[in-house]
Amino acid sequence: MPTDLRTAPGNGKTVHCLWLTWTDPQPEHDGQRIYSGRLIDALANAGAAVDVLCYVSEGSRRRHGTVEGRVSWWPAPRASRPGWASLFSPLPNLAYRADSAPMRQALRRAAAERVWDAVVLDGLWAGWALPLLANLRGPGGHPPHVAYVAHNHEESTRTRVATDYRGNPVMKAALRLDSAKVRRLERRMVDRADLVTAITPDDAERFIERRPDKRVIVLPPGYAGQRIPRRLITADHPRRAIVVGSFDWLAKRMNLERFLAVADPLFAASGTELHIVGNGDPAFIDHLRRRYTAARFVGAVPTIEPHLAEARIAVVPELTGGGFKLKVLDYVFNRLPIAAIAGSVTGVPLRAPESLLDFPSLEALARGVVAAIDDLPLLNSIQDRAYAACADQFEWRKRGERLLAYTASP
Repeated sequence: MPTDLRTAPGNGKTVHCLWLTWTDPQPEHDGQRIYSGRLIDALANAGAAVDVLCYVSEGSRRRHGTVEGRVSWWPAPRASRPGWASLFSPLPNLAYRADSAPMRQALRRAAAERVWDAVVLDGLWAGWALPLLANLRGPGGHPPHVAYVAHNHEESTRTRVATDYRGNPVMKAALRLDSAKVRRLERRMVDRADLVTAITPDDAERFIERRPDKRVIVLPPGYAGQRIPRRLITADHPRRAIVVGSFDWLAKRMNLERFLAVADPLFAASGTELHIVGNGDPAFIDHLRRRYTAARFVGAVPTIEPHLAEARIAVVPELTGGGFKLKVLDYVFNRLPIAAIAGSVTGVPLRAPESLLDFPSLEALARGVVAAIDDLPLLNSIQDRAYAACADQFEWRKRGERLLAYTASP
């Protein structure tokens, strides 16, 4: 790894950071990649020198040793470990899949070559590295500071997924076992960390409840996408609702299928379109396509903005999963009013009924969307107030500056 010194502007201090994450965030096709990639860039733009250890990503041009400004990339060959094999590991599925001999070798080589002020464990994926942190050196031979960047409060999230799952009993038992492993690993990561970052205030409170002595800060995402200064939803727009997401995770699939079960007949009867935009397992999408009639499954798209522009309302039908939903910012800044399950849109300053429509159940949500689809004054009022509430709240620059300040301090 390179030995150049890069200096944090404003204080003359060089802050070197090792960032351990699951995969190269490019291309950005889900919330995890967007959050990780943008936060890495924001930290570097704030003045840190960042070495990123991750897996190679298909579609990315980054290779071992690629340097982009203050960020050096060290992707390792992707591990080919079947998910089911994690049943026989003390690690939960996420961390098990991120663990491999090439990744461990890369970390050991890095430990022998470099000195870091801080190490960032980016999500539960990085939990595999806990036993190896003792090999890392900080300035003066002291251990580097450790920051755990949490994408969710995984303990509560995974427990909820296991509880809500209604399918194969063997699968349910496996989910329960994995949630227990998640609890153990996440607690160990929090115990080891000098700093814990949470995406939402709710997650931060959960971490603090168990470890009130820990330094925990809220670090919600920024937004770097398109912002539409003004939009008027009119009768010329299709009577269309839209759901955007990545449907690879079990919780996302559960939410979507449960919503469609109650919404599709209501939408079909009222002549309301429902577009589902985003990638997902082809077998799962084909199953839904055969079963439902009002829903159109668009699949993965190069950009979502044209699809948002043709819709009247966005739907967040998520009972299970928790956390910050990055797609909400796409909706807000593309001026699309949002209808959601009550309590599912966290970390953004949206309040029902002024800037958000929320409902207590999936059936109520579906009926609410159908009722609102032709109420153009309501839709325009909601999208205007949502935009105004969020306009100055989501800058990646501020996230990087805050993370650097806490990471570099004792």
